Amino acid sequence: MSDNSRELGVELGDLGDALESQTYPVGEDELFEQHGDAEIEMGDETATLEELLEPLNEDEYESADEVTQAIMNMVSDDAIGRKNYSDRTPPAVGEDRQDEGAPDQEGQREQESF
Repeated sequence: MSDNSRELGVELGDLGDALESQTYPVGEDELFEQHGDAEIEMGDETATLEELLEPLNEDEYESADEVTQAIMNMVSDDAIGRKNYSDRTPPAVGEDRQDEGAPDQEGQREQESF
């Protein structure tokens, strides 16, 4: 996982490998004892594994994928980079396409991304 440890703007670094080699299921306390101080980069911010996952108050994790998913669920929008950005091709001539979540899109004005 160290070759490609960045996913959705989140950099796990060596933690990714450590989570893969962890024996599961693992209790939250044991996970924090072993890896709680590991720093996770999220855009311009960093947080420890414990800071991110402690609010979830999980009893145990069944796999590295479950821990990784919990991390992804707890990072802020700052980790994803530019909002409403797409590298897709621009609309064709005469095509009226509106970006998902654009400010003028019906029903999107009050919606907030979490």
